Amino acid sequence: MQKPAVTIMVKAARAAGNVLLRHMHRLDALNVVEKDRMDYASEVDGLAEAEIVKELKRAMPDCAILGEETGSSGRGRQTFVIDPLDGTSNYLHGFPHWCVSIALVENGEPQHGVIFDPLRNELFTASKGAGAVLNDKRIRVTERKDLAGTMLITGFPPRERERVGAHLDCVRELLREAEDIRRTGSAALDLAYVACGRADAYFEAGVKPWDIAAGVLLVREAGGRVTDFRGAATGPMDQRGVLGRQLVAGNLKVSEALQKAIVNAGYAAVF
Repeated sequence: MQKPAVTIMVKAARAAGNVLLRHMHRLDALNVVEKDRMDYASEVDGLAEAEIVKELKRAMPDCAILGEETGSSGRGRQTFVIDPLDGTSNYLHGFPHWCVSIALVENGEPQHGVIFDPLRNELFTASKGAGAVLNDKRIRVTERKDLAGTMLITGFPPRERERVGAHLDCVRELLREAEDIRRTGSAALDLAYVACGRADAYFEAGVKPWDIAAGVLLVREAGGRVTDFRGAATGPMDQRGVLGRQLVAGNLKVSEALQKAIVNAGYAAVF
C-alpha cells in the first residue's frame, strides 16, 4: 500500500506534470534564462516548482524545501527535494524525455521518492524498506553478472566539461565490454530506468540532490547499489549536499564492476 507521504508527492508531481504538458506546445514563447554556462531554465520550471510546493505545503505546512529553482527554505528533520523539470534542455528542444522528481529526505537520506514521466504516464515510486514500483507493478534491477553486453547510461553536464576528456577516455574503455552507452539528458529517468531494468547501470559526475534523490532510492529499493566513483557513500541528499557529486548505480555486481572500471580508466582520479 502506498505510504501517505507518497500519495501527497504523487499528487504534487502530477500537478506539475500538467503544467509542463500545457506549456510544451508553446516553447517559442517561453522566457528562458541561462543559470550557468549552458545550463538553462525556463519560466515553466518555476511554474511547475510553485505547483509542487503549493501541494506539499498544503499537506505538510511545516516541511522544509530544497528546490532546483527556488533553493532552500524552511528547516526541519524532513526536506522535500524537488526537480520540477529534470531534462530542461530536452523539454526546450521538444525532445520527448523529461520528468518531475520529488524525494522526501530525512537526515540526508531519501525515505520516499517519486519520478513522474507525464509524456508516457509512467509513475515510479519507492519508500525505504518497501520496494520500488512502476505504475503499481514491482520493479527490479537487471541480473547481469558483469559489464559484458551491458546497456549503460551516462551524462555530460555542462559544469563537468573541463573533465570531458577523462570522461570520453572512460567511455572508450567501457565500450570494449559494454553493448552500448546511452546519454538521455535526464538523470532522474536514467536512475528510474536502471531501477526497472531498462538499463544495466548509470554513471555521471556533477549531479545535484534534486537530480538524483528520488532515483537513488528507486535503485536501492529495486535491489541495486549506489556509490560514488570510488565506491564510497554518495553523501547527504539535502541542503548539506548541494555541490555536485559523482554517482554509479546498478545491480550489485555490475555497479561494482563499473565503479572499478571508472577507477582503472583514470576518470575517478580527476576529481
